[in-house]
Amino acid sequence: MNVHIKKPKNKGFTLLEVLIAIAIFSMISLSSFTIFNTVLKSNESSKIHTERVNELQRGFLLIERDLLQIAKRSIRLNGEEPQVDFLYTDNNSFSNSESTLAFVRHGWTNPGLLLPRSTMQSVAYQLNDETFERLHFNFVDAIQGQEPKVRKLITEIEALNFEFYYNKKWQKEIISKSLPQAIAIELLTKDYGLIRREFLVAGDSLANPAVPSGKP
Repeated sequence: MNVHIKKPKNKGFTLLEVLIAIAIFSMISLSSFTIFNTVLKSNESSKIHTERVNELQRGFLLIERDLLQIAKRSIRLNGEEPQVDFLYTDNNSFSNSESTLAFVRHGWTNPGLLLPRSTMQSVAYQLNDETFERLHFNFVDAIQGQEPKVRKLITEIEALNFEFYYNKKWQKEIISKSLPQAIAIELLTKDYGLIRREFLVAGDSLANPAVPSGKP
């Protein structure tokens, strides 16, 4: 007696089912990649923003430290006669920058006077190739031919301006043989626009001690 056993038919996926599965998988993969790419871009943007803010903060902290320690001492450049004023803005003699501010400050650390230099320091700030820079010399009175040490502080700067607070008002010009009560620095940045910071300095006793925030 012959017994015939029916074998079950092996049914595979149809072409339509395969195409639908591929389409669904592609959509899920695309969505996952989009989310992942967005997270990466957001993280990169956040890192750039944080680095930029830190750059601005470090730069302004250094500026504040210098301006709070301005000395009532004239500047001597390239072995020439000392300047008359305590603040120096003659760009042609100091640098090629369109905006420059130079002065002498106290407080350059030299414990026990172990280094052959003074605790006073000649410093300057300038805009050079869209970078806000700090310059200083090894000796408070620069000798002829001595090149300053340059430290880049803030990048992507389009314009730099200084203002000085004398006699209850802000002005562009310095008053000869006198220190202002405050100095304002304006930086026109490419990303944040105009940034203005005002710093108190050891101004003359005749100057008004009350310095308003911003321009009158």
